[in-house]
Amino acid sequence: MNTDTTYFPTLQKVKLAAQRLQGIITHTPLSYNRTVSEQYNASIYFKREDLQPVRSYKLRGAYNKMATLTADELAKGVVCASAGNHAQGVAFACNKMQVHGTIFMPTPTPGQKLQQVKMFGGEYAEVILAGDTFDESKDAAMDFCNVRGAVFIHPFDDPHIIEGQATIGLELLEQAPQPIDYIFVPIGGGGLAAGLSSVLGQLSPETKIIGVEPAGAPSMQKALEKGEPVYLERINKFVDGAAVQKVGSLTFDICRYTLQDVCTVHEGRICEVILSMYNKDAIVAEPAGALSIAALDQYADQIKGKNVVCVISGSNNDITRMEEIKERALLYAGLKHYFLVKFPQRPGALREFVMNVLGPTDDITHFEYTKKNSKEKGTAVVGIELKSAPDFEVLLDNMKTKGFFIDYLNNQPHLLNLLV
Repeated sequence: MNTDTTYFPTLQKVKLAAQRLQGIITHTPLSYNRTVSEQYNASIYFKREDLQPVRSYKLRGAYNKMATLTADELAKGVVCASAGNHAQGVAFACNKMQVHGTIFMPTPTPGQKLQQVKMFGGEYAEVILAGDTFDESKDAAMDFCNVRGAVFIHPFDDPHIIEGQATIGLELLEQAPQPIDYIFVPIGGGGLAAGLSSVLGQLSPETKIIGVEPAGAPSMQKALEKGEPVYLERINKFVDGAAVQKVGSLTFDICRYTLQDVCTVHEGRICEVILSMYNKDAIVAEPAGALSIAALDQYADQIKGKNVVCVISGSNNDITRMEEIKERALLYAGLKHYFLVKFPQRPGALREFVMNVLGPTDDITHFEYTKKNSKEKGTAVVGIELKSAPDFEVLLDNMKTKGFFIDYLNNQPHLLNLLV
């Protein structure tokens, strides 16, 4: 393995991190998953980092970093920026070590994660909302550090953070009942992927490590294409735990040598997996936590008959997001469609639409109607859920031939978000 990098986490450093984490983290189970194994005709195991005390792997790196600080450094307090999981890890460590922490989080961070940070940190954690993305929140945190002289606990681009996350690799190799052929690992800033792949590269070089990013935030993929970390002007923030505009310099320098591939997954596919994990296995995964499983479709041929590990990185999912998750899954699967529909302003027009346009299993799930007396026709925004994706062509043809169709909204996301 080529390790021509400015920094590389040696096994000695990772083992020291594991010693620091004894009694702090949970050695999470490596669980065989029958549902997904049968689906892909492979032996697939879940590394359940969602079962950590803070419900994500981030505690490993955060505590390891803080455990290396001097008493004078800790006395000045620590600062971090995070979309949620790193913040919870830092807050937990602050409470455990009785160190004051100032935690910057993006304004759109789900309320559940904000509450968890405050709960884990108690009197030792102060939360400040700043910016719309992790990177904007980080800039505010760095300004705060410069003024206060506090120590910044980076969520991914720091040797001690990477070494803490790398301890997952030591556990995996102890737990695996047989040699691992593939490991799928989510990527945000790259700390987990860099740490895990560095350990496997040294102890199990035949194992292929696949990094997985959300399609709306492919920061590592773009960095690999360019040959250096690049700043993405626009990202989709839905997968908040992996919505990073620029990967770390250290993490990129490791991942470009240790990862066999990096793929992206559509947010709608991630939502399908979240719902499936909950309904079939009672696993509550956040969007970033479902990334590794959502990528399996793309490697179905390669992993057939192989031993595969998917890292479930976190379960901090706000229950209020479930309706949005269901909606995104249905849209992605082609089972939910929105239209602008014109209705004649006469009695029976809606009944005609239901009887002559909709199929026997089609269901109206959204209806907003505007009636203006000065016009012969009224316009409605109509959402229709199908039982089968191929039914869409019949529905669309019925709308057009019977004179109800105005426009299709699914492929116009800005207009759809405005109207629905």
